[in-house]
Amino acid sequence: MSAAMSERLPIRGVLRDEPMAPHTSWRVGGPADIFFRPASIAELKAFLASLPAATPVTWFGLGSNLLVRDGGIRGAVICTSGMSREIERMDETHVRAAASVPCATLARRCVRWRIGPAAFFAGIPGTVGGALAMNAGAFGGETWERVRGVQTLDRAGVLHDRERAEFKVGYRSVAGPPGEWFFSALFEFERLRADEAAAMKELLEKRSATQPLGRPSAGSVFRNPPGDFAGRLIERAGLKGFCRGGAMVSDKHANFIINTGDATARNIEDLIADIRARVKATSGVELELEVRVLGDAVEASR
Repeated sequence: MSAAMSERLPIRGVLRDEPMAPHTSWRVGGPADIFFRPASIAELKAFLASLPAATPVTWFGLGSNLLVRDGGIRGAVICTSGMSREIERMDETHVRAAASVPCATLARRCVRWRIGPAAFFAGIPGTVGGALAMNAGAFGGETWERVRGVQTLDRAGVLHDRERAEFKVGYRSVAGPPGEWFFSALFEFERLRADEAAAMKELLEKRSATQPLGRPSAGSVFRNPPGDFAGRLIERAGLKGFCRGGAMVSDKHANFIINTGDATARNIEDLIADIRARVKATSGVELELEVRVLGDAVEASR
């Protein structure tokens, strides 16, 4: 980190050269030049104002659905997990949720209010902000099917109210106004029968039975190709249990890679490359990543 950058960051709570492994669900990742977890919008705005204009910013929630390379992340990482997790019911069918709200919390609250369908959010391991950024989905539901509007924050700390029509939404992809990050979202649901709680319980039991919960992973590694499932193709290629160093294809769900204890980000990337090559050879399908890959592959001089 440059001396100029250090001199312009008087904000309390700013960590420098912070290892990212403790902040990611895969438990891997080198250091971030700057790491900041704001507790309020005021702190966040002050931090953004203190950054030199050339400093890149990476937004971070619960650290799921991403791989931070061993060389770490240059610039500033803003972790929103310490901010308000407010969920507000606006009327009978509309709910506003902050980006820092875990998706499972949103699901439970909607079930309590008997609105939905929202049980599928319980199958998304990250936050509302992360789900908005990639149109995350589970159990046949997708985030943006229920979005009616969002609030975004730009680099200057200015909040913007955006309509759904301002975003191009696809399967596990979202494109909108550049240089803005999701701050909250307005969801529209429907009144549901009282058995929605039972439906969510059933979905969570299914998830527990079919996914390697409780082990360091990042959720589904690859997108499902049209008309098929990435996990089926990987299993068909004979890769369940296949390892690269401490990284292993889950023997419970082939579209999950788990850290068996001492994996590096390099191990995981190498295993991803192995999977893609083997599936291409056996099925002719080019698997596309669902997880985001961030940072430098090797330790960089700073």
